[in-house]
Amino acid sequence: MRPWILAETNYAQVKACSYEVAVLPMGATEPHNLHLPYGTDTFEAEAIASRACAAAWERGAKVVMLPAIPYGTETNQSRCRLSMNVNPTTLGLVIRDLVESLAGHGIHKLLILNSHGGNEFKPLLRELHGRTGVQLFLCDWFRGLTADVKGAIFEQPDDHAGEMETSLALAYFGNLVALHADGTLAADEGRTAPTRFTEVERGWISITRPWHLLTTNTGAGNPHAATADKGVRLMEVIVERLSGFLTELATAKIDDRFPF
Repeated sequence: MRPWILAETNYAQVKACSYEVAVLPMGATEPHNLHLPYGTDTFEAEAIASRACAAAWERGAKVVMLPAIPYGTETNQSRCRLSMNVNPTTLGLVIRDLVESLAGHGIHKLLILNSHGGNEFKPLLRELHGRTGVQLFLCDWFRGLTADVKGAIFEQPDDHAGEMETSLALAYFGNLVALHADGTLAADEGRTAPTRFTEVERGWISITRPWHLLTTNTGAGNPHAATADKGVRLMEVIVERLSGFLTELATAKIDDRFPF
């Protein structure tokens, strides 16, 4: 039993512990090229959250990891078989209800740990601001948290099911990664199709990308340089940074100037 993981702990432990911070992992159910499982985003969120909470707990922080939500927004993958969509407004309602539950149980700090690029929770934070006593924080771990180290670990940038995600999968749920008989990945190269608009390609204009037109087998980024060691190196950075934040957050006093 790990007392920082709500699904594993028991009522006796929970009654005796004054938790200060909750962590909500957000995943998705969608294809990840031909070699990674549909639960990749959820497995990543659980692996990261459990290790970050463990490290924070060891530093004395009373943190609790809530069960991961395994569904995300998949409207742009609607043509990809068994990609399971939950609309942003629906996800927002679920998180709002969980926030109300936390407030009722005296936990007033929540970190949403998002592992799916299709989830956009910043508008939800703005909507809930001032409407709840729970202070909300958001971490898209694959964006700002790791942006400065990815270039030193991985050979090329990727978007989805590429070198980075495959490295994490090999390290933390390698039994679910599909391999050929010779041990190579059973994946395509993750090539993506350009749009017809230069402005979109340069990032000046944003669109929702229809994934069945963008990719061949839902992969965006070449996974073939992935190794478990690279996944471990990335995880070490993530855990150190997140656990440090959780430890600091657990001891921070909520007052009229919080978080300033």
